[in-house]
Amino acid sequence: MAAKLKFSIVTACYNSGATISQAIASLKKQSWAEIEHLVIDGSSTDDTQKIAQSTLGDQDVFVSEPDKGIYDALNKGISLSTGDVIGFLHSDDFLAKETVLQRVAKLFLSSGADAVYGDLQYVSADDPTRIIRNWHSGEFQLSKLRRGWMPPHPAFFMKRDLYESLGAFDTELRIASDYDSMLRYLNRSTIKVAYIPEVLVKMRVGGASNGSLKQIIRKSKEDFAVMKKHGLNPFIALPYKNLSKIHQFFIRN
Repeated sequence: MAAKLKFSIVTACYNSGATISQAIASLKKQSWAEIEHLVIDGSSTDDTQKIAQSTLGDQDVFVSEPDKGIYDALNKGISLSTGDVIGFLHSDDFLAKETVLQRVAKLFLSSGADAVYGDLQYVSADDPTRIIRNWHSGEFQLSKLRRGWMPPHPAFFMKRDLYESLGAFDTELRIASDYDSMLRYLNRSTIKVAYIPEVLVKMRVGGASNGSLKQIIRKSKEDFAVMKKHGLNPFIALPYKNLSKIHQFFIRN
C-alpha cells in the first residue's frame, strides 16, 4: 500500500439538512490530506443537496438520485470509490477529532492490516456533547463472532480491493446488512484486522437500528437470520449480542 494512503469516505443521506454540515466539516478538518468524500443522496427534498454541494471539494463526488435505502446508497459509493481504504461517515455522525484518519492510516501502513476499527460513542441528537453510550470494541478475536460480536460499522475501515473481492452490502436486508457484511469479511483467517482503542466516531442516537422499538425488533429478526446464514447459533449469539450492549451505558471516558 502506498505511503500516501488515500481514503474514500462514503456518506449516504436523505433529508439530512440538520446534521450533514457537521459530518462534512469533521471530515474537512482531518489532518490526513488524502481523502475523497462521496456523498450519495437519495433525492432529498430539504436543503441537504444545497449544503453538500456548497461544502464539498473539487475532488469529492456528489450523487443525488432515488435509491432503495441506505445500503443501496453505500453500494453506489463503494462502486465510485478510488481510494485505497473505504470508510463510512453517516450524515448523523461526525469524526471524534481531527487526527482520526491520520491514526487509522498510520496503523494500516505500520501493521499491514486489511481492516482497522476503533470505538464509537452514541451522543444526544439535541446535544452532541452529551454522551449516551460508549461502544468499546476490544481486540478482535474470531471466537467473538460466535457470540454476536462485531465492531461498530461507522468506525470500521477496510481496503477497497476487499470490497471488490468479497462484495458489498445485501440490499435485501434493511437494517442488519452491516452485520451481515462484517461476518462475511471477518469470519475468515486470511483477513488481518487491527484495533485502535480510541473513540473514532460519534453517532447521534435515533438511527436506523436504534430509533424505535419497532426498529429494534426488526433488527433482531434480521440479526437472527444473518446468524443462521453464517453458521452461528442465534440462540446463543443473539442474546450475547444484545446483552453486551448494556454495560456500554455505564462506561464513561
